[in-house]
Amino acid sequence: MSFIRLLQRKPNGEIVFREPTSDDVPAYAILSHTWGKEEVLFQDIQVGADMSKTVSKAGWRKIQFCAKRAAADGLEYFWVDTCCIDKKNAVELGAAINSMFRWYQNAARCYVYLSDVSKPDTREDDQRAWEEAFRKSRWFTRGWTLQELIAPRLVDFFSSEGERLGSKLSLESVIHEITGIAHKALRGDALSNFSIKERRSWTERRNTTIEVDEAYCLIGIFDVSMLLNYGERRDQAFRRLEDEIHKLHKGVEFEQFAVGLNLTSFPEVTQFVAREKELSKMHELLQGHSSRSCVVLHGLGGIGKTQLAITYARRHKEKYTAIFWLNANDDDSLKLSFQDVAQQVLRHHPSTSVLSSVDQEKDLDQVVSAVRAWLDIPQNTRWLMIYDNFDNPKTPSNPDGLAVDIRQFLPRSDHGSIIITTRSSQVRQGERIHVQKLPDIREGLEIVSNMSGRKGIEKALVKELDGLPLALSTAGAYLEHVTTSFSDYLRLYKASWLKLQMTSPHLNSYEDRTLHTTWQITFDRIQQQNGASAKLLKLWAYFDRQDLWFDLLQHADSADESIQKLTKDELNFNEAVILLCNFGLVDPDPSPQQQVGHRGYSVHSCVHSWMTFVLNKEWDESLARLALTCVASKVPSINEKDWWLLQRRLLQHATRQNVFIVGGKLDLDGLDWTFHYLGTLYKDQGKLAEAEAMYDRALQGYEEALGPDHISTLNAVNNLGVLYTNQGKLAKAEEMYIRALQGKEEALGPDHISTLNAVNNLGILYTNQGKLAKAEEMYIRALQGCEEALGPDHILTLDTVNNLGNLYTNQGKLAKAEEMYIRALQGKEEALGPDHMSTLDTVNNLGLLYTDQGKLAKAEEMYIRALQGYEEALGPDHMSTLDTVNNLGLLYTDQGKLAKAEEMYIRALQGYEEALGPDHIPELASSYLPALNTVYAFGDLFSQTDRKDMAKAMYNRALSGYTTVQGPSSKRCREIEDRLQALQVPSTESKVGQDEFTEPGAAKRLNIR
Repeated sequence: MSFIRLLQRKPNGEIVFREPTSDDVPAYAILSHTWGKEEVLFQDIQVGADMSKTVSKAGWRKIQFCAKRAAADGLEYFWVDTCCIDKKNAVELGAAINSMFRWYQNAARCYVYLSDVSKPDTREDDQRAWEEAFRKSRWFTRGWTLQELIAPRLVDFFSSEGERLGSKLSLESVIHEITGIAHKALRGDALSNFSIKERRSWTERRNTTIEVDEAYCLIGIFDVSMLLNYGERRDQAFRRLEDEIHKLHKGVEFEQFAVGLNLTSFPEVTQFVAREKELSKMHELLQGHSSRSCVVLHGLGGIGKTQLAITYARRHKEKYTAIFWLNANDDDSLKLSFQDVAQQVLRHHPSTSVLSSVDQEKDLDQVVSAVRAWLDIPQNTRWLMIYDNFDNPKTPSNPDGLAVDIRQFLPRSDHGSIIITTRSSQVRQGERIHVQKLPDIREGLEIVSNMSGRKGIEKALVKELDGLPLALSTAGAYLEHVTTSFSDYLRLYKASWLKLQMTSPHLNSYEDRTLHTTWQITFDRIQQQNGASAKLLKLWAYFDRQDLWFDLLQHADSADESIQKLTKDELNFNEAVILLCNFGLVDPDPSPQQQVGHRGYSVHSCVHSWMTFVLNKEWDESLARLALTCVASKVPSINEKDWWLLQRRLLQHATRQNVFIVGGKLDLDGLDWTFHYLGTLYKDQGKLAEAEAMYDRALQGYEEALGPDHISTLNAVNNLGVLYTNQGKLAKAEEMYIRALQGKEEALGPDHISTLNAVNNLGILYTNQGKLAKAEEMYIRALQGCEEALGPDHILTLDTVNNLGNLYTNQGKLAKAEEMYIRALQGKEEALGPDHMSTLDTVNNLGLLYTDQGKLAKAEEMYIRALQGYEEALGPDHMSTLDTVNNLGLLYTDQGKLAKAEEMYIRALQGYEEALGPDHIPELASSYLPALNTVYAFGDLFSQTDRKDMAKAMYNRALSGYTTVQGPSSKRCREIEDRLQALQVPSTESKVGQDEFTEPGAAKRLNIR
């Protein structure tokens, strides 16, 4: 920093000059203001000046203000432009103007004194009282104050009374609206990150007293230096400023290599939305380097790589002497592009000998060499070359004879800048930037809105197109020319994707491709390099687009050689999927915290639509059946380690299969076992309606193919019983269980494990029906049989022990129940681990027991452990999660935390309704036991909080349901009738007490089996 003269406020209040050396500058404050009458000048403060006259000037008030503010901020020194520069000394004035941006930038604080903004003397800090005057302040119209706003890190604004109005940070939005200066610039981003054009725009509404100062006040904004000449015209000053800017960015000899930007050689760019993160990274990598810099933009076709490169070039064109666009699709296209470059150069510099001596029409190889030689000239260092569509790079693994060796087309010298766009992640010529889908849905909305000319774009449509600019632009172009609604377009997109794309208008910004053709050339190259990779893309259409992994395909039994190669071993699969990743069609998934099996891969939703409607334009029955059998074969039983994690990965693929099954596309012959497994998956994941449909399909198929007494048929019957129990359809469940038990006793014998499992399930059912003696009989039979057949520590034995604990809890035998639960918990923790679902079930049940025993702190500990485990493993909406939420609500009621209890009940009830689906809500109201328990508890809560009408509604709803499930004379029905009767009595003394509502041992708490 050059010489700076500061003001020092001494302890006695005297203000004097301090002239530090350049390497010994103390911390200082700095004043920003607009000049007025009677400003204090350098001569008014220098030694020997008459200070009595100085302090009588109007400008002295501002100097005193700055001194006091600095002192309040712990600063002894400050700087004011009116008096700290000797303006009669031309050399000092020139040095000061060239240094002033840095002086403001290095100041500890900057105080903006607004002489035309008054802050009323009120106790309330109401911005509305002064904001209008702030917006109209003369300070925002002056040329010199631009750098005074941008350069300092800390800027505070003050009224004419010296009252603080706010800071640059707190008033950022208002300042942005007034000035148009980018938020990032106001926050201190390097000005080199902003184009010259943008920085110029910040001065459009500013002026200076002396016209040449309009140029001089921008010296710091553009980081240049220039001699001042107050005798020159305004246009001359700006011409010299432009020259300095060009020299800074393009070099001293830039004129002999300057070639104007030829936009006709660039692909058209429409509706580009700012990818500021990528543009900033490109600027960082390409600017300010003494050696050659190269950026590789790689990503999916249609993701916007070309548009990004062109936007960068247009934004920063002032920083380059020449910018050329080249089509790198193949050798011939590149050579023609070089011919165009040569012609552009010769139009601007006809005497360029290295180019003028070459016959432009005969030998394109010579043209390429000549252009490269021109780019290699040592003084020609500030060019930018954009190699677009370099999608077929020559690599050892690429057998395509038309593959491009880009090294033959790159300049040889170590200077200049290069941008390469490619779909291949194998291009390594420079720093790589992976261009991905637009992360903000608002950017997608902007593209569709701008292209279609419509407002009110539906988010569902933009969400389906998933941030792919080509898809968004195509949708917008189509919607511009038709009256189709957004929801109808989305329906057409899902049902008739290919036809919709083929009838959409052509986009000028994507000259040679449409959404349905853009990936075809990539697919052709993939097929040429590895047939298994191409087959994997076709097969993927029959899975969900997300999380496809090697293990999922291990059960693919196919005569197709490519499929056999894919599934033979993991190395073959990896080879196939890596090629797809290299071409940008597939991305590896981020590794979740909890995952079972190999890491998965995903494709963009639009690519998946292309796989479905283009690659599989004709339905491939063999691939569809293959995908279904792969998913069904991977469904684990709940006794396998981490079963819930694997099931969660499979669920989205099962949903994809369900679309084909329900839609009637699949030949269902011989697939009964797959429906059975998918039913189990849905049941375990709390998708009860979908599970019922799958089990019904499986049972119908087994009965027709194997007969009613086959063991596979009976297993399906048993599982339907489990499902009906979960749905609260207890009569239907009993019918299924009895049929399954009788059939298994005949086929397998009374002591077979499968038979004992049916016995255990009947015990659960009888418990839910309130038939506790019959339930105990079933459980004891099952337990004795499991202990004899499997031993006391087997998981099936422990499950039965857990269920006996539930029964004893319902019978009020709490000591025996605790004994059962502790035995089950210890055994499960040893066998399965502390976070297994079965272990967490018993933890939940121990919480219930501790609640009934009045050990509320221990109960809360158990419930929270169970809830956290369920949420992490199964998600927040799974039935087991909701059961524990209900139990926490009951516990909070017992603890008197009624607001927290109500929150839990609402969450549980809404979750139950959503889990069953809209078609099952009437059944929920009449028979679904877990939800009925929550409704009952809600009635108690409303009664305790004196909301009688709401309590009555809940009790009546619960009574109707319990009457259906357990019969009108059940204990629960009698309890609810007593509560309803109590609500009819007006006296508060006759209300049922709180203890009665939350009576220990009440069955409304949910045991988990």
